[in-house]
Amino acid sequence: MSTHLFYQSRLPRPELDRAEGIYMWDTTGKRYIDGSSGAMVSNIGHSNPNVLAAMQKQMERGTFGYRLHFQTEASEKLAARAAALAPEGLNKVFFVSGGSEATESAMKLARQYALTCGEAQRYKVISRTPSYHGATLGALAVTGYAPMTAPFDPMMHAMPKIPAPRAYLDGLDPTDPATGHHYAQMLEDKILEEGPQTCLAFMVEPVGGASTGALVPPAGYMKRIREICDQYGVLLIHDEVMSGGGRTGRFFAAEHWDVTPDIICLSKGFGGGYVPLGAVIARDDIVEAVLDNGGFIHGHTYAGNPLACAAGLAVIDEIERENLTENSALMGDKLAENLRSLMQKYTIIGDVRGKGLLAAFELMSDRATKEPLPKGLNAYNRLVDIAYEKGLIIYSRRTRGGLAGDHFLVCPPMITTEAQLGEITDLLDASLAAFTAEISQSAA
Repeated sequence: MSTHLFYQSRLPRPELDRAEGIYMWDTTGKRYIDGSSGAMVSNIGHSNPNVLAAMQKQMERGTFGYRLHFQTEASEKLAARAAALAPEGLNKVFFVSGGSEATESAMKLARQYALTCGEAQRYKVISRTPSYHGATLGALAVTGYAPMTAPFDPMMHAMPKIPAPRAYLDGLDPTDPATGHHYAQMLEDKILEEGPQTCLAFMVEPVGGASTGALVPPAGYMKRIREICDQYGVLLIHDEVMSGGGRTGRFFAAEHWDVTPDIICLSKGFGGGYVPLGAVIARDDIVEAVLDNGGFIHGHTYAGNPLACAAGLAVIDEIERENLTENSALMGDKLAENLRSLMQKYTIIGDVRGKGLLAAFELMSDRATKEPLPKGLNAYNRLVDIAYEKGLIIYSRRTRGGLAGDHFLVCPPMITTEAQLGEITDLLDASLAAFTAEISQSAA
């Protein structure tokens, strides 16, 4: 079909006709299970009538009110709701339209706060590799994923990186706090190497997203990095763009470790796929200091859009009304059990990980050595295509910095039932069977 649109590639896809709950249909009538919630966005499922009604109600009042001209009831209410859900002391909310805007905004807020504190030398935002924090140049500067960053290296100021705590690849025990401290020490070492006086912030996903495939930090890691940041006056930014909104079994993934950051980035499931929406939630004193010193020199046209905020409010209402955070925890345990069952059946599954309904499995040639599958198999694409043909949508990335390895995110909407998890598992099973048969034939 001829098209004027272009995206990442020429990969053909059918036309979407409708979507409801965890299911989607193309215009030929074929049904798909949204096993990745799009890009981990449609947390409460598709076409929720209560969200649509809230959007219609707001549309009848007004669809746009520029933030410099008007306050709006929807944006004020959503800001209050977000602050109430955030850790104590984080009461200031800045709305954006997506995850890249959220991480950029957080970094710029941190920088302006340093300036108000007379610490103009602080500008370095340390992050991890692999990592992914967005597609804009500022967000790419803190992203550790070579295929996405390398083409643009001359156009940006790349920030310092430390290794992500992938204990399973390094042969370390993720349940031992010594392992967490081992990886956290890399942050302190990097701060000292760069010069503490130049280090502004550390940005981290509490549970990994696309680049690390639902990586759960080892015991002791999250609390120790908080201590290190405090010791050197470095702000701690939690990128909860993917993990926030209840998907891990807590509204914010960092709650699993009882750690409070200085700034939180939130998007994706915050708007639930109904509207582009994200937020930065920050400590009161950070924001007040910036506002007292000339204001926040930053903004986006649709920040605080009342229609988006009305949808966001309705999404939170549904999460709470249907106890979806709790369901994510329960169904996440069942999903992990199902994935481990598949791991017993298929020797190429080398690892299963995640929290709640932010889960992933990784393919390997050898579990003992952690050797990835041959790069030429393009498993991260091929298994996705096979599953898609069978009516299951999953999400994949290269595991080893984008250059090798194959992991697959299985992140269905938070409304998913145990029976629907069975459907997903059956389709995964059939897809893995077809894929392993393919690679066996090619090896023969």
